Amino acid sequence: MKEQSGNRAARLTLMGAVVLAGAAVGWSVMNKDSAPATEQAADAGQPPVGEVIAQLEAKLADNPDDAQGWQMLGWSYFQTGRFAEAATAFKRATTLEPDNAEYHSMLGEALVLASKDGEGLPADARTAFDKALSIDPDDPRARYFRAVALDLEGKHAEAIEAWFALLADTPADAPWAGDVRQVIADVARANDIDVADRLASARFAPATGGVTTDGPAVATGGIPGPTRDQMQAASSLSASEQQDMIRGMVDGLAARLEANPRNADGWIMLMRSHVQLGDQAAARAALADGLAAFRGDAATTRRLQEAAGALGVR
Repeated sequence: MKEQSGNRAARLTLMGAVVLAGAAVGWSVMNKDSAPATEQAADAGQPPVGEVIAQLEAKLADNPDDAQGWQMLGWSYFQTGRFAEAATAFKRATTLEPDNAEYHSMLGEALVLASKDGEGLPADARTAFDKALSIDPDDPRARYFRAVALDLEGKHAEAIEAWFALLADTPADAPWAGDVRQVIADVARANDIDVADRLASARFAPATGGVTTDGPAVATGGIPGPTRDQMQAASSLSASEQQDMIRGMVDGLAARLEANPRNADGWIMLMRSHVQLGDQAAARAALADGLAAFRGDAATTRRLQEAAGALGVR
């Protein structure tokens, strides 16, 4: 009876998990207590999810090799409960960018929720989570569901240990932070495991602003101004010559990034410079190049995407 109760609790964690979602999308976190996606979008002044989906589908029909576009489409499907379609979109994203851990873990979650079984993790979902962890052992979604798998196998104590380890690495202000504690408490209670003292003394990792990075602040904040000599030199130039001088600086930054592409701040500044010059196409190209330079690095990818959003680069 105890084992049945524990498995029942674990099945609830399959359907009610609150885990890190795709930050490239306008809806960054799913929460079981949050408003429907369409209401969230309306509150944020964004188009309804249905409209977003139609736009993404049209865009991907013209550019089917856009991995980020497939991820965004998958998350939009996910938000509207179309889990099988979300899995198909995430699968396409993983095919295009096989080294992106987040794409694999999002695929795994969609496969779990699309499953008609409800009794455990489907084999293809396990494979997706394993792939995510082979790329990024810290992926929180994959770690969460790997612990769920242990619990469903009757290894309740091991699952709880895995969730405690995740808890220790979870920032205090992460949207899913409280749910990690709740899952531990629920599964422990269902299986007569005493975790009260450990939970009372357990602490989250330091707050980091949740899923928000400093990308927007870097993109819109102040940047070092020109030196006195540069200002004197510029003051003697005509307007067109000053514009040429600015473009020369931008081209110099682009050249430095080509030689050393692992410079996230540099890509943000390049996007910002192109926006200030009114060249949205060049700004989008800088974003694409920056994302390519940090492919597989979920944290920096998120930072670049959030900076692009702050600058209006789409």
